[in-house]
Amino acid sequence: MKRCVVIGGADIGRYDRIRSYLRADDFYICCDSGLKHREGLGIVPDLIVGDFDSYEDPHLEAETITLPCEKDDTDTVFAVKEALARGFHEFLLVGVIGGRLDHTLGNVSLLLMLDTRGKAAMAVDDYSEMEIVSNIPAQIGGRYAFFSLLNISGTAQGITIKNARYPLDGEEITCEYQYGISNEVLPGMTAEVSVQRGRLLLIKVLP
Repeated sequence: MKRCVVIGGADIGRYDRIRSYLRADDFYICCDSGLKHREGLGIVPDLIVGDFDSYEDPHLEAETITLPCEKDDTDTVFAVKEALARGFHEFLLVGVIGGRLDHTLGNVSLLLMLDTRGKAAMAVDDYSEMEIVSNIPAQIGGRYAFFSLLNISGTAQGITIKNARYPLDGEEITCEYQYGISNEVLPGMTAEVSVQRGRLLLIKVLP
């Protein structure tokens, strides 16, 4: 099945980098002011959702779901839920990191939601890739400048890091002490991260 790309309204400065993640058969959902990225990303939305409080409805031919301004879900959360209801299993989130911190943190939590539902998901911005590490170990190649591990779910125990400058063997990272920041893959190696209990946010920083 096609991958769902959810496009939010956070600023994108390096469109060339973000475009490199896109596939010809992706299904694009633009969330409100995410519509401003159409030209920079070179995409045509398949679905538009939003309350249009931050971007005027362009009245395109694409399917459009107009949301009320007063609601529990942000436009981006609604878009992800709608994509889940339509049966998508793989997600790429762009334009969701940066600007307002509250929206950024809320959008990062979408990675947890999708992981809970067994979906493959990644968020990308101008500088990094973000994904959840849970029951399946993550591989990190040498193309990344750094990688960081953050506990954002409350439990992260039995953490093992191999083939990295700062290895771990069955350790714990707590929400109060985030010491897993700015690790490096050893030259010529592929690092591996696993966690026995709980989940971690893996951020891979691009050069």
